[in-house]
Amino acid sequence: MKQSHRLAWLLGVTTFLGGLIFLWRLGAVGQLDETPALFAAAGRAMADTGDWLTPRVNGHPRFDKPVLIYWLIGGLSLLPRHWDPLGSLAANLPSALAMLAVMLALVVTMLKLEPQPSYSRALSAALAFGLSPLVLLWGRVAVSDPLLTACLAFALLGFWRTYASGSRLRPWGSWIFLGLAILTKGPVALLIAASCLGLFGLWQRDFGRLIRLLAPGRGLLVSVAVAAPWYSLELWREGKPFLDSFFGYHNFQRFSQVVNHHSGPWWFFLAVLLLASLPATPLLLLGIHQELRAFQQPRPTEGSLGRFACCWLLGVMLLFSFSATKLASYILPGLPAMALLIGLACGSRQLLNVARWFSVALAALLGIGFLMAPIWLPLINDPEMPRLSSQLLLNGAVQRSGICFLAAALFGVVIQIWQLKRIPWLLAFQLPLVVWPLLGLVPTAELIDQIRQRPVRHMADLVLQHIRPGEALAMAGINKPSLHYYTKKVVVYEGRPASGLRNLGERLRPTSQQDLAINFLLVIDRTTAKQYFWQRLPHQKLAAEGIYALWRVPRHAAYEQAKRLAAAGVASTWQLQNPERY
Repeated sequence: MKQSHRLAWLLGVTTFLGGLIFLWRLGAVGQLDETPALFAAAGRAMADTGDWLTPRVNGHPRFDKPVLIYWLIGGLSLLPRHWDPLGSLAANLPSALAMLAVMLALVVTMLKLEPQPSYSRALSAALAFGLSPLVLLWGRVAVSDPLLTACLAFALLGFWRTYASGSRLRPWGSWIFLGLAILTKGPVALLIAASCLGLFGLWQRDFGRLIRLLAPGRGLLVSVAVAAPWYSLELWREGKPFLDSFFGYHNFQRFSQVVNHHSGPWWFFLAVLLLASLPATPLLLLGIHQELRAFQQPRPTEGSLGRFACCWLLGVMLLFSFSATKLASYILPGLPAMALLIGLACGSRQLLNVARWFSVALAALLGIGFLMAPIWLPLINDPEMPRLSSQLLLNGAVQRSGICFLAAALFGVVIQIWQLKRIPWLLAFQLPLVVWPLLGLVPTAELIDQIRQRPVRHMADLVLQHIRPGEALAMAGINKPSLHYYTKKVVVYEGRPASGLRNLGERLRPTSQQDLAINFLLVIDRTTAKQYFWQRLPHQKLAAEGIYALWRVPRHAAYEQAKRLAAAGVASTWQLQNPERY
């Protein structure tokens, strides 16, 4: 078979496996609260209003991320509704396709290593990325991190190929993708690329040649030309609020201060990385060990991919370890480098068998852990999903997950003992895990959607049935952005404490004699409704679904209750600045 035909066949296999992992029943679940529903609502609002410049949610500008992810979601939202009744296909497809694109890019990059490339190692690297637990989790939801990961992966892999090929390849495509990454997440994309390239140039002791080949002066102009127009137009339209919110709060303050209680110790991302590489963590450690062992040795440019991947992964981890706010998703842009190190470790001659045996042991332990679900599942106590543990046991998805991991361990043991050299060990180890999303993760997600999110969708339908002209819509206690998404109405969100009731009464207070006769609809969860100050609010119960009830409340009654709470010393908070408000 010709090499071009083999490449086409391998890319086809990768596309098929990646499609199973990321696209299978992608639109079968509804919007996931909280953050994915906000992305979905902002993207769809662009399509509904025709305003493709400023993302908006629930009447508020959404300045937390740049516009590229919203453009993609908004564009897909224009598809006929019968293709996507829940709206989740349009919202989640950019993330899924981005992760699939990274798998294909890893295959192509691995095949550029040597004249006679290892097709199995290339496919194993792609699967190491696609089967990462973190990639599986974020690759099927509407957030910007997968798109950032893909844009940065194309940029950084392109930079390495330019360096490895000398002057045969120009880097301008890589700089375009870096501009798209800046248009996806902001200046942090530039910091990640600079960290990776800086570490690599210093470690390779070839910084001058790297700079000469990548031409960062002209390249940055290309990236700026891609990203700057939207930033300039948004700043011109929105002015200081955009500057303060996007750059001040969502970039500088998130890095310098802990936001939303998302703190962590210095080793936080090390622990996340070990989880993200399961069950091939020993192979990742072996790949890193190979590069660190050759720390003082020069690498030929064509054989420097492992060192480049190590710098890439280290750059991401160091950058975000200095951040005061820490989220597991921050490490996603480094996971393509993790996959490269796992794939390259397969060519090692030292400690490879040890790493394989430890990987088998990890897979077996995970399989046994899943099969022991009847012991630990009842420990899950989520008031939003009171029947989750019993339903999961009846569903069987957790037990099927255990079987997938035990099958991977069994395949690994058989090939390792019998030394079946014609069958690539890592590929055989990974293939049973390809069905894990189909048999375990997707059914679990669909069950959680039925228990946790379907009541909100039904409540949205009830709101549309009962709401009258001029009535406002509010939600108290558990705040669900998907209620706004499915009703397409502005929702006044307030919290569970007494301050939430005072806020609600003041925000919806009657402003004229005519308003005294107007009501509003309130969606309230069971726990919030049991609070005595909410119980004393005059209301008519219209419907109930799951843990939620729908009340019709007179606006004047809510305002009177708010005045009583104010007299009792309960402070209001709705006028305070809140960058996270939606």
